[in-house]
Amino acid sequence: MASSGNSGTTGSTLLQPFSEAINLSVDQVNFVVCQLFALLASVWFRLYLHPSKTSSFVRHAVATLLGLYLALFCFGWYALHFVLQSGISYYIMVIVGAGHMHKFCFVIAFGYLTICQVSRVYLFDYGQYSADFTGPMMIITQKITSLAFEIHDGMARKEDHLTPAQKSLAVRTMPSLLEYLSYNCNFMGILAGPLYTYKDYIAFMEGRTLHMKCTVVNGKRDERCDHAEPSPVPAVLCKLLVCGISLTFHLTVTTMFPVAYNIDETFVNTASLASRVFYLYFSLMAARPKYYFAWSLADAIHNAAGFGFNGYDEKGNARWDLISNLNIVNIESATSFKMFIDNWNIQTALWFKRVCYDRCHYQPTIATFMLSAMWHGVYPGYYMTFLTAIPITLAARAIRNNFRNYFIRTPAVKLLYDIVTWIATMIAISYTVVPFVLLSVEPSLKFYSSWCYCLHVVPLLVILVLPVKLRRKENEQHHSKQKRPEVENLLTSNNYSALNNNLDQIPRPS
Repeated sequence: MASSGNSGTTGSTLLQPFSEAINLSVDQVNFVVCQLFALLASVWFRLYLHPSKTSSFVRHAVATLLGLYLALFCFGWYALHFVLQSGISYYIMVIVGAGHMHKFCFVIAFGYLTICQVSRVYLFDYGQYSADFTGPMMIITQKITSLAFEIHDGMARKEDHLTPAQKSLAVRTMPSLLEYLSYNCNFMGILAGPLYTYKDYIAFMEGRTLHMKCTVVNGKRDERCDHAEPSPVPAVLCKLLVCGISLTFHLTVTTMFPVAYNIDETFVNTASLASRVFYLYFSLMAARPKYYFAWSLADAIHNAAGFGFNGYDEKGNARWDLISNLNIVNIESATSFKMFIDNWNIQTALWFKRVCYDRCHYQPTIATFMLSAMWHGVYPGYYMTFLTAIPITLAARAIRNNFRNYFIRTPAVKLLYDIVTWIATMIAISYTVVPFVLLSVEPSLKFYSSWCYCLHVVPLLVILVLPVKLRRKENEQHHSKQKRPEVENLLTSNNYSALNNNLDQIPRPS
């Protein structure tokens, strides 16, 4: 099949007349229509294929077939890569065994993903925002590697060598092929994710989620779980409202702040420093709503199927945030890198922590940064963003650890501190991720040189004055005593390249 760069689409052309009528790319129409179809299918799945009405086998089979159909509709025969990547990994798991499957699956899944990313970018459509079949493969790679590590923990490692988190996620039996394909390719998450653990997914498919999420700390069962299952309708409607607002913002405000204008020669040479700072912030802020739209819609799809219930809060309200990928309020009001990253692309951040940071014994921060760059793709801008983020993050941690205590003693001083750190965080985040949006080396270097590499130089000076030691992991038996690092989730300060590709073609009003 021809690439999207040559034929205009990799998937179905059934909606081509409609896409032309509304001046949208057919790839974008396919993507949005399939997600809306998945939303309706989720409602049907919850009502008519509820665990109380049908077997988990039927639920797995239907979820898998619907998922593969949506993938075929969006990506054509490129969707076969999803089955091949999953099938090869499952075969490796079976023949290698629990002792070493995590290593082989990690290498095979990542290698397959990287080969596809290289071929798509450098052989077909470099820099073109066409439908990206490697986007779903990024999520499948997360699932393959996560499950391989979880099975390894559950079947090949001693209990006292596992952290509490690893114990809770450990899988004690091999999944069947159908369960494995369902986990990787179900219709709810095939196009835009997010990642979730295998145990949570199986509990949902078998109707055990309510029981799992309704045990309080002291081990007693929550009385609210003895009643009917909580309805996901309020949570779904709320998230669809966020989708509508985010998409409207993207179609209107974003057009006024293109990121590429940050390197416009006239603007750089004539604008004041204050104007450039304001524009940098607003242009990157305006680029975020498309991710709010995609991730909120993906979350709503899962909730509509009954997946995502996470127990009750202190006020007795049902929580539907088990697999949520973002907290918009905390993102936009973040006063530190940690606060921003902890609330952005949450499930991917947890994946980096579980498969890399917690298991890397030497320089885990740098190792996780490099893994994140590899996972996102092969554009040079991704690597430039991560390399820039390392010193900024270490410097931010050093400043916070050394000076924050002096500014939280009174409410007034604390408020001033929060305002200053919010401004610094927003500027630093924006500065860091510009290459991720520009993709190529030349425009990225042009941007950084126009800022005299100031947020490269200053963090390095801070690190020299306030040294930050690279953290070295202790032995496995001491893992449970480790503290959660401030930078463990930084790697997802970048955006899904898949969603970038699938959403940037939406035309904006002139």
